[in-house]
Amino acid sequence: MIDLKLMRQYVVVAETLNFRKAAQRLNMSQPPLSVAIRRLEQSLGVQLLERNTRSTQLTPAGIVFLNEARQTLVQAERACEMARRSAAGMIGTIRLGFVDSIVDGLLPLLLRRFQAANPNVDIQLQEATPPEQIQGLRNDRLDVGILVLPAMDPGNIHLEPLFEDRMVAVVPQDHVLAEQASIALTDLADQPWILFAPHHGPGMHSRISMACATAGFTPRVVQRPRQMQTTAALVAGGLGVALMPERYARRQPGRLACRELVGPGTPVPYVLALAYRELSPCMQLLREEVMGLVQSEEFRGGAG
Repeated sequence: MIDLKLMRQYVVVAETLNFRKAAQRLNMSQPPLSVAIRRLEQSLGVQLLERNTRSTQLTPAGIVFLNEARQTLVQAERACEMARRSAAGMIGTIRLGFVDSIVDGLLPLLLRRFQAANPNVDIQLQEATPPEQIQGLRNDRLDVGILVLPAMDPGNIHLEPLFEDRMVAVVPQDHVLAEQASIALTDLADQPWILFAPHHGPGMHSRISMACATAGFTPRVVQRPRQMQTTAALVAGGLGVALMPERYARRQPGRLACRELVGPGTPVPYVLALAYRELSPCMQLLREEVMGLVQSEEFRGGAG
């Protein structure tokens, strides 16, 4: 195996065709350089240079070796640079799980900002409920998740709160409760509810159930959709009422009437968190990006 240093020395000699000038460029004395080139030729078993007292010329083998050496040195430098970029988190793959409430808010902002700054990081997206994300992180099917707290039995999964929203009541636009400026949970006691199944989000489901219990009733659930966009469609279609995070509900203009929740059992917080087992350099960059984003005016001042 030829030393890359020896290869670089040969390239300089071949480009200058002058050992004195080559030695100056390499910041070394001429005799060791001559010895190095002879050692290279001996290692290869071919003559690379024709030398006499007046000139130095490349042999046909020397010309071929020069072209190949240049390519090898470029590739070696690229390998070193790629390794440095990978160690800094600028190259790699992140498998990101997310809850559907951020699909048209936080998620596109995050992807746009992160990939603009890190174009060589591939993000593979997977929509998943909080329990699915926790399991995916444990089984190494996900690298990081954005989920809703509280998360049940997180074990060794780190949970970092991102921001806190609050739940609001959502009703069809022509519903009698839509005429009110705010809605008490008790106003919803006799209504049909659209509410996800407990196993899709046991922490948040428990929080909603406890709020209703504080208000003195148990919700009469008529539909249990998995996704929030399905919930919005069912409410808009008049099948029932629901609770939704305010940021999501406000992004449904013309479909739903959303009203502040008041009275016993309220407020009902909705907290998003970043979940991970350990952070690679890539994931650390993503963490820094999302933490900065949720504090930014772009997110806080918009509909994110």
